[in-house]
Amino acid sequence: MRCLTLTNFRNYKNLRLNIPSGLLVFTGSNGAGKTNLLEAISLLVPGRGLRNSKLPEFAYQEDGHNSGDWAIAAKIKNHKGHCDVGTGFNFHTKNGGRNVKRRIVKINGDIAQNQTSLSDVLSAYWLTPQMDRLFQDGPSSRRRFLDRMVFGWDPAHAGRLSGYENAMHQRMKLLRNDHAIDKTWLSSLEEIMATKGIAIAAARLDMAVRLAAAAKDGWGPFPGADVDVQGQLETWLEEGPALEAEDKFRTSLIVGRAEDARTGRTNVGPQQSNLVVRHLVKNQDAVLCSTGEQKALLIALIIANVRTRAIEEGALPILLLDEVAAHLDEERRNTLFELLLDLGGQVWLTGTEENLFKRLRNRAYFFKIINGKVEHLS
Repeated sequence: MRCLTLTNFRNYKNLRLNIPSGLLVFTGSNGAGKTNLLEAISLLVPGRGLRNSKLPEFAYQEDGHNSGDWAIAAKIKNHKGHCDVGTGFNFHTKNGGRNVKRRIVKINGDIAQNQTSLSDVLSAYWLTPQMDRLFQDGPSSRRRFLDRMVFGWDPAHAGRLSGYENAMHQRMKLLRNDHAIDKTWLSSLEEIMATKGIAIAAARLDMAVRLAAAAKDGWGPFPGADVDVQGQLETWLEEGPALEAEDKFRTSLIVGRAEDARTGRTNVGPQQSNLVVRHLVKNQDAVLCSTGEQKALLIALIIANVRTRAIEEGALPILLLDEVAAHLDEERRNTLFELLLDLGGQVWLTGTEENLFKRLRNRAYFFKIINGKVEHLS
C-alpha cells in the first residue's frame, strides 16, 4: 500500500497518508484512533473488518451527529501492478430510481459487483487484543480466522462462502414452510450446498496442511504448532475423493430435511467445522494452554502463513498488529520484531507506549496519532 485516504471514517474527518514500505509503528493514547486506522485497511479485504462492525457505525461523529457516509481509498502496488481501490457507505441508485444506502466497492474507478472482488487486489491479516480469546471462543471465530487466510491463497473462497450461506438460508426458509415446499428448488439449493460446501472444506484443509508444515518447528519462544480442521465434511474428504464426499453431503442434506426443519438449523456442513491447534512441545490442545501460550501460538500461525506465501508466491500480505507488543514479554516481543523485519513486507503496529518499540528505532517508520491526526516522527 502506497497511500491511504479516509473520509468521515470513525474519528478521521479527512486523512491522507503516504505510506513507506517496511514496518510502520503508530503510537498514541487510548482513543486517539490507532485501531480505527487498522480497521480502515481491514475493510479493503472481504468482510466487515477487524471489529466486525455494522456499516453505519464507521461514520464520523461530530457534536453527537453521525455524518452517515464514509469512504476509504488506497493506492496499492501488488504482483499485478498498481491499482486504486476503495470502499464506502453512501447512496446508490437502484432499479426504479430509488436511492438506498449500501456499501460500494470500487476498483480502478469501476464499481465491483460485490466485495469479494477485493480478494484479487489486496491481502491483509490482523491480530487484535480481542483475538486473544480465539481458542476460548466458539468455532465460528476460528473458522473466520482460517477463512481470512484462505482468501489470500484462493480469492474464489469468499464467493463460495457467500454462495453456500445464501443457499443454506434459502433452504431453511423452504423447510420451515412445509405446506408449500418446492422440492425442485429445494434439490437445486442442496446441490449448490453440496458442491460449494465440499470446496470450502477442501480449501480449509489445504490451508491447515500449509500452516502445519510451516509452523511445526516454531520460532524460539513461538512454539511449534499442529493444525487441523475437524468436521464431517473433512472426514469424508479424508476418506475418499471430493466427488464421493459431495454425494455423501448431498444425501445427508436430503435425509436430514426433517431434523433440520425441527431444529431450525443445518446440522451438517462447513458451518459446523472447527479449527484445532496443538502446542507441539507440550503435546497439548491450544484451548488448554495458558493465555501467553495461546497468544504465542496465534502469532506463530500468522508468521507461518506469511512466510509460506512469501516462499511459494513471492507475495506478502499486509499485517495489522494492534497492541501486540503490550501483550508479549520482552523475549517474545524482540523475537517477533526480528521475524517481522526478516519478512520484509508492510507491517502496521500500534501501541500506547513508544518505548515498547525501542528495538525498532532506526529500523522502522514511527508515527504519532493524536485525536485523528497522524504525524510522521521519523
